[in-house]
Amino acid sequence: MFGLAVIVFASLIAVLGYLIMPDASPNANNSLVQLQKKEPGFSVKMLRIKKPNNPAPTNPWQKWLFGEELPYEEIPLQSFQIAGSFIRINPYINVHALPDKIRIFRVNEVFGFKLSNLDLPELSGAAALEQKVMKEAVIHKMYWLGTDRAGRDVLSRLLLGTRISLGIGLIAVLISVSLGILVGAAAGYFGGLVDKAMLFLITVVWSIPGIMLVIAISLAFDSRGVWVSFVAVGLTMWVDVARIVRGQFLSLKEKTYIEAGKVLGLPQNRLIFRHILPNMIGPLIVIGTANFAAAILMEAGLSFLGLGVQPPAPSWGMMVNEGFQLIGTRAGLYLVLLPSLCISMLVLSFNLLGNGLRDAYDPKLLINNA
Repeated sequence: MFGLAVIVFASLIAVLGYLIMPDASPNANNSLVQLQKKEPGFSVKMLRIKKPNNPAPTNPWQKWLFGEELPYEEIPLQSFQIAGSFIRINPYINVHALPDKIRIFRVNEVFGFKLSNLDLPELSGAAALEQKVMKEAVIHKMYWLGTDRAGRDVLSRLLLGTRISLGIGLIAVLISVSLGILVGAAAGYFGGLVDKAMLFLITVVWSIPGIMLVIAISLAFDSRGVWVSFVAVGLTMWVDVARIVRGQFLSLKEKTYIEAGKVLGLPQNRLIFRHILPNMIGPLIVIGTANFAAAILMEAGLSFLGLGVQPPAPSWGMMVNEGFQLIGTRAGLYLVLLPSLCISMLVLSFNLLGNGLRDAYDPKLLINNA
């Protein structure tokens, strides 16, 4: 139950995605160099200044899938002061950088309208203007899990990394199960030369290290994007499925009801899809769950080596690599630990779920419990 609960929780995070992330910009890539390598729980005041060219509006569907460009620029603050129609700010000073200079902005720059239109009564006095600035332009921002070396929100990137990890696992399982069923069914049902040819193909692919095969597939596609990683990982994991399907077909095709179907003249596609495949759903679910965990690990390893998902898309493996490069610094520990815990928990949950499903579909246990 623990494994299933974690998987359901991770799936909800992946589905909601940008809707629940503190940083909803595309790829959670809102970078503030003044705030690089901050520890968990860090908070700071921000001045939001309207961008001169507002990004094109996004509909809810686009925001859910890809995020949306922020319509404002964020400047970390230590303090600010209003003088007439100007806002004088003292930017946040990063201990790792030189102090920033005092900056001055006109009110219309902050709110994005022309001074000639400032006829609102609430802007008639300094106190009222300060109240409006505090309400609409200054926010208190909390970085619950700190920031990385580029000043990006670690929590947002971990949440979006859940979508990538589950997505690559799902695509890899669909590809591996489909291809494995096709090859294994052909080998087990037809036998003879077909079986020998398929066994040779399985043996050849089995002998190639998975990571080398993924690299070769990525080079063949001449790309290292997200979808190429999805397909490459899926194309390396079908061998186990094919071997299990072949063994099940060799056993099931000798059953009496299959022989009866042949005598009655049932077409082969009906025998395969209506009478043989439904009887191996249990083993397929178990191997699919195991492949899911293996795909997450493989993608994390590839991204750690720089061969998987490419920046700025957040991947847990790539986040571990970024933290590893900062080992020895104050921020290095949690930048390695947080994505590593995410990978471990998700892989452990799928393994626990796979063990539970294996016990549920084990005929020996079912007979003993009967």
